[in-house]
Amino acid sequence: MTDTKKTGGLRRREFLATGAAAVGLGITGFPAILRAQPAAVKLGLIHPVSGFIAFSGTQCREGAQMAIADINAAGGIKSLGGAQIEAMLADSQGKPEIGAAEVTKMVEAGADGIVAGYSSAISLATSQEAAKTNTPHIVDVGVSDQIVQRGLKNTFRFSPGYGKIAQFAVDNLDTINKAAGSPAKTAMIIHEESLFGTGTAELLQKRLPEKGIEVVDVIKHANPTRDFTNIVLQIKSKKPDLIIPANYYNEYVLLARTMRQQRVEAMGIYSVLGGAASSYQFVNEFPEAADLIMDCNHWFNAKSDVAQQRKAAAEAKGLIYTYEVFLAYNAVLAYADALERAGTTDKEAVNAALAASTLDMSYMPYGPTKMVDGQNEGAQPVNTQVQKGVIEVIFPEEFASAQTVFPMKS
Repeated sequence: MTDTKKTGGLRRREFLATGAAAVGLGITGFPAILRAQPAAVKLGLIHPVSGFIAFSGTQCREGAQMAIADINAAGGIKSLGGAQIEAMLADSQGKPEIGAAEVTKMVEAGADGIVAGYSSAISLATSQEAAKTNTPHIVDVGVSDQIVQRGLKNTFRFSPGYGKIAQFAVDNLDTINKAAGSPAKTAMIIHEESLFGTGTAELLQKRLPEKGIEVVDVIKHANPTRDFTNIVLQIKSKKPDLIIPANYYNEYVLLARTMRQQRVEAMGIYSVLGGAASSYQFVNEFPEAADLIMDCNHWFNAKSDVAQQRKAAAEAKGLIYTYEVFLAYNAVLAYADALERAGTTDKEAVNAALAASTLDMSYMPYGPTKMVDGQNEGAQPVNTQVQKGVIEVIFPEEFASAQTVFPMKS
């Protein structure tokens, strides 16, 4: 269900009442000039805040709302006379068809733009629906490259897709393995069943053998999955050198805990877009299960003062600073930047501004922003590793905070 949230600024009626009160108090030294407040920019936020991925969807919503609050507090969209951004909230319930239906409702209610929708499947559906009215649509997290490969002129992503992430992950794994004398020869991939997990597994299954690592098995699991005992028994039977999970948060945590309980021995757990491997919540709650796990995932530039300030602000609100929070924040910033340059909410003009974006994203471990067919080519992931309860960056070197530990201890 779609609802609208006021995010700052006086309504016109409130402003007029304030002005009338001031005149009544005798403030008449100069003529009162009442100017109409600029119309708010309506931005739809569509995320799965209920259902099996509700945690991640709620994190996205929180990050987007933080960005809106910061933009409004800084004076709104200045090229539009200080217009405030007004959030329109909807719950996709983790279902693509519901996400698409919410886009229709929002556009009918006057939405100027959309930020959605955490998962790849939902983002595909919401962007396709938004394209029918040319409504600017920014994907916050969804990693499927299909999202930006359909020729939609209204769809943009400022974070990397899984094609780039998978290549980055494989190249860095090869570097890590060779630095240790190439001990890892085999791998098993454990992935969730949706477009995200399936697409990631297919890419890895193709590229790992190019680095001399045989994929001995690929196991798909349902969402949700409440018992990983059988899957872990298969892992113990195959005895892979590397275990590569690609799952959402709850399933990732349960898989990691089950592997530890069953005393699975491997040279490394090397996640690609691991739903929990780069999560402070997982590390804090299950430090033993998280220890020495590596991940190739979205991350922020920990050496950036801006990034650290945003992390501190999120944590002051009681949030765990996950990639959902900062990627959704970034998506709203990108939309606001496009509005500033367009100087209008006209959809075609805003889409053109987004397509020409050169937004400074140095608070991320990215290169210069360069949009090609809706994709920011400057975006890239990082490799992290949990070391003694701390999530350290191990690649790329210019952002690294620690050296890689590999092979991991049994």
